[in-house]
Amino acid sequence: MTKRYWYVILTYIAVQFSGVVFAPLLYFLTPLSEADAIIYWTIISFIAGLIVVLWIMKPEIKTSNQRTTVNWGYNIAWAIGGLFMAYFAQGIATTIETKLLGITAGSENTQMIMEISRATPLFIIIPALIAPILEEVIFRKIIFGELYKRMNFFFAALLSAFIFAIIHGEPEHILIYGSMGFVFAFVYVKTKRIIVPILVHMSLNSIVVILQLSLTQEEIEKMMRDLEQMQMILIGG
Repeated sequence: MTKRYWYVILTYIAVQFSGVVFAPLLYFLTPLSEADAIIYWTIISFIAGLIVVLWIMKPEIKTSNQRTTVNWGYNIAWAIGGLFMAYFAQGIATTIETKLLGITAGSENTQMIMEISRATPLFIIIPALIAPILEEVIFRKIIFGELYKRMNFFFAALLSAFIFAIIHGEPEHILIYGSMGFVFAFVYVKTKRIIVPILVHMSLNSIVVILQLSLTQEEIEKMMRDLEQMQMILIGG
């Protein structure tokens, strides 16, 4: 792994843990409440982390663009297809978790993000835009990319998807996160452009954010039941 990649990973780690030091400092220096200081520092740190990562990766982005011609029609088609594949994989994973493993549907992580987003709308840029870029660069381009050099696609995608799932802090939903990570890796290999899984990831997260903010809990539950029934029909359940 190149030094550039290690710098990116260290930047991501710094973003994740910088709040331990700087959120209390922001609380001390400003009239913000303790909760608001944590939220606003999270926004600041993710924006700063994205800028640093893009700066670190700039030489590689430039080289990639010079080496091949970007076929946007092809990439957009794969982005749309990847979104449907991600939903399909997520549906299968959810069915396995709820029907076979008895795991309660729903993500505490998602609910927490949405509660913060309702209180501080600016926070929406993290799950909808910034996090997908950082996560795809790290988990697909770097981690999956390095593994793919040493093993076949299936094992490289499976291992990187496992790491991607664990990092989200909900081990009970490892199948859901892992299935999405596997799809993102597949799309990346097919297009050879990290921007494509980024677009899929952004779309997936943005749709969740929009639905959570615009629908009531009852409407969301009804939609999930309808999707589950459709999923069972499609897989022959």
